[in-house]
Amino acid sequence: QVQLVESGGGLVQAGDSLSLSCAASGGTFSNYAMGWFRQAPGKEREFVAAVSSGVMTDYGDSVKGRFTISRTNADNTVYLQMNSLKPEDTGVYHCAARRVGRTSRDQSNYAYWGLGTQVTVSS
Repeated sequence: QVQLVESGGGLVQAGDSLSLSCAASGGTFSNYAMGWFRQAPGKEREFVAAVSSGVMTDYGDSVKGRFTISRTNADNTVYLQMNSLKPEDTGVYHCAARRVGRTSRDQSNYAYWGLGTQVTVSS
C-alpha cells in the first residue's frame, strides 16, 4: 500500500512563494506518475500539475508559468514550487500517485492520495 504525506502548506500573502512536498512510501515510487490536485471551499477538486515517471510534466491552465512540479526518486518525494501566488490559489493541496508512469489530469486515474495540506493566500 502506497502512503503519501504532504507538507509545506501555510498562510502567505499574494505574490509570495511556497513550496510543497509529498513523501511517498510503500511502493515503487519511480514507476508512478505523480500529481497535485487542489480543492477550494465549495468547489470541486481540480488538477494542478503532474509529472511522469520520467521527466514529462503537465500543468493546469491557471497555474502554468507560476508553478513547477518536480520529483526526486532517490528520496521518494515530489515537489510543487508555487510562485506569484494569488488568492484564488487557496485550497487544500493533495498529492496523488498513479500506478502507471504517464501523467493524467483525471483524478479518477490516480490510485493513491494524501490527506492534503492547506494553502491560504491572502490579498
